[in-house]
Amino acid sequence: MNELPTQLLEPEDLLKMPDGDHYELIDGVPVEKHMGAESDEIGLILASLLSRFIREHKLGHAFGPKTGYVCFPSDPKLLRLPDVSFIAKGRLKGDKAPKGHITIAPDLAVEVVSPRDPYVLIETKVKEYRSAGVKLIWIITPETKTVLIRRLDGTCAEVSETGTLSGEDVIPGFACPVAELFV
Repeated sequence: MNELPTQLLEPEDLLKMPDGDHYELIDGVPVEKHMGAESDEIGLILASLLSRFIREHKLGHAFGPKTGYVCFPSDPKLLRLPDVSFIAKGRLKGDKAPKGHITIAPDLAVEVVSPRDPYVLIETKVKEYRSAGVKLIWIITPETKTVLIRRLDGTCAEVSETGTLSGEDVIPGFACPVAELFV
C-alpha cells in the first residue's frame, strides 16, 4: 500500500491513486475500507445473483465494492463504496457505466458488516444513503445471518436466515433465500 497524501483530497484524486479503489472519502480524508474474507464472499455471492437476474431481465446495472458514489448533495467530498449496488435502467447517461465515480444515488446499496465495522459506521452510511435518495438499503450481518432492510420512506424490516430477501419495487421479481448468502 502506498503512503496516503497529507492534504485533503477530491473524489477524482482517488481515481489517480494506484490503490484508490480501496478508500472511501470522508470530508476529503481517505479512509481505507476494510472487508474480511467472509464479508467479501457474501458480497460476491449476492452480486453474482443480482447481476445475473438484472442482466437477464434487462433491469439496469449491478456494481461491486470498488465502485465509488459521489452523490451526497450536502457533502461533495464524501465518497462511499457500497459492497454491492444497483442502478435501474435508463438512469445512467447513455445507460452506460461511467469511467470514474457515479454521481447519482444507486437505487439499492448493500453493506456487508465486517468484523471491524462499528455499528455507528453502518448507521452513518444508512443516513447518508437515505439523504442521497437511495430507495433500498440492505445491511447483511454475517454473525447473526440476518439482513436488515432500510427504505427511503423510513420503514425497515429484518429477514432471518430462514426468510427470503426481495428486490421489492426496486428490483421487481428478484428474490433470494437469505441462507444462500451464507453458504
